[in-house]
Amino acid sequence: MRALLRLSTAIVVPPRAGAPAPGPAPEGGARPGDEAAPDRAGPRPSARTAARILAAALAASSASACMVGPDFQGATPPPVAAYTREGLRNPPTSDEDRRNGAVSQTFAQGRDVPGEWWRLFRSRALDSLVAEALARNPTLDAAQASLRAARATTEAQRGALFPQVGFGAQSSYNKAPGGDLQSPLNDNSLLYSLVTPQVTVSFAPDVFGGTRRALESQAAQEEGQRWQLEAAYLTLTSNVVAAAIQEAALRAQIAATEKVIQAQTDLLNLITKQSNAGQVAGADVVQQTALLAQSQQLLPPLQRALAQQRNLLTALAGRFPSEEVSQTFTLASLHLPRNLPVSLPSRLVEQRPDVKAAEAAVHAASAQVGVAVANRLPQFTISGAVGASATNFAALLNPAASLWTIAGAVAQPLFDGGTLFRRQQAAEETLVAAQAQYRATVIAAYQNVADALRALQSDGRAVAAANAAVSASRQSVELVRKQFGLGAVSSASLLITQSAYLQAVVTQAQAQANQYADTAALFQALGGGWWNRRDVKPARDPKDPAPFL
Repeated sequence: MRALLRLSTAIVVPPRAGAPAPGPAPEGGARPGDEAAPDRAGPRPSARTAARILAAALAASSASACMVGPDFQGATPPPVAAYTREGLRNPPTSDEDRRNGAVSQTFAQGRDVPGEWWRLFRSRALDSLVAEALARNPTLDAAQASLRAARATTEAQRGALFPQVGFGAQSSYNKAPGGDLQSPLNDNSLLYSLVTPQVTVSFAPDVFGGTRRALESQAAQEEGQRWQLEAAYLTLTSNVVAAAIQEAALRAQIAATEKVIQAQTDLLNLITKQSNAGQVAGADVVQQTALLAQSQQLLPPLQRALAQQRNLLTALAGRFPSEEVSQTFTLASLHLPRNLPVSLPSRLVEQRPDVKAAEAAVHAASAQVGVAVANRLPQFTISGAVGASATNFAALLNPAASLWTIAGAVAQPLFDGGTLFRRQQAAEETLVAAQAQYRATVIAAYQNVADALRALQSDGRAVAAANAAVSASRQSVELVRKQFGLGAVSSASLLITQSAYLQAVVTQAQAQANQYADTAALFQALGGGWWNRRDVKPARDPKDPAPFL
């Protein structure tokens, strides 16, 4: 994108020092407060006159200011009417699926995601753990501090729009040159003191808007930092919920594995008795022992994963591993939300913190183009000083000791080896890159929602199929076990049915956990409902010494 240069049609030239201000004079030829033009015999202009001239120059320079560079326009939602190709469809569940324990979920299109969306799982343990994580996790503290730092930097940048006023005082003891021009007897007359207090004012008029573009860029970076805070908030809450669901899934797999191991142990005892009675061969005992050992091998990795998951939950809560959190989670303690709010596709770009942060990055890059353009144009500076100078402090009160000065300067780069031009090119290309990154972020946001919707549309049937498989495998194991006791089937058939049952119960726990996790992923993909919270934008610091700026 090429930088657009917008100049004002009327440029007001500040009056020269001592020249009359434009406009008609009142009756009598003099304006109120005007003083006679100084001459060599008349009095010197007062400090009030100097201040008036400086103020007029500042006002004139502000009136003549314009803005260079592209004007940022907020992003418009993409022309997308649906998240998936065929539109929004509820997860399909049949009567048989519901008989097999599948939970029917429906999508409520156009409804808002609540600000505390994790409460939809109706788990007090989860609510308390999320609250603890929000209160103690250092990631949020770091993001909040970064936002405050960005806000302070913006306010600091805003100060460049105002005149800089300072006070200085100098006291010196001096000796004037003498030599042959003075008598040795009057040498002390060459020594004197000089006291010079003065107030200085300097101002760089933002004629072409470079300073305001720099402020605009910094304000956009502050806005981006705000969305980084929202992203950190959403990431933290989503990680806590996902970790809790994973813990529940691991506990379900451990419980199922332990149940299978117990059943296999009971069966091994039965086969051993039959072998001792000569009813079955010793090879059957060996095969059952090997199957039991294989099932027992599955338990330590699951227990290790559960312990590590507890460490993760403890760390997310801002605690050390030795201060493990008290909350525990099972699939039975989590209630799967039935009605899932799904925001309209046109609102997604306004709800996703990462998209808003990318938009703020485009805004900052756009303003930097204006800064680069302004740096290639003339730079103006106005300065002034009001004070007094005398050989002692008492003489400073004498009007004759007063002094003032007003100076204006302009600088225009003529040749810099192409440095400023290349910097403008770099700023323009940075803007192009930021725009491309924004588009990529938007596409990824819609992809996240579509992925979550697709997953939920298949999760219900996956849970129903897993429940049916567990039920059938359990019945098969019981039937084959009875037949084996009667000698109707071989031990190989019993081993196969036991392995199928073990795999079915593990798959069942994973399918249930996936449905919970995909539900949480949908809330996260839709932005997490930050717009329904009251603590979105931190309040201004009440100790701010300059809130009017």
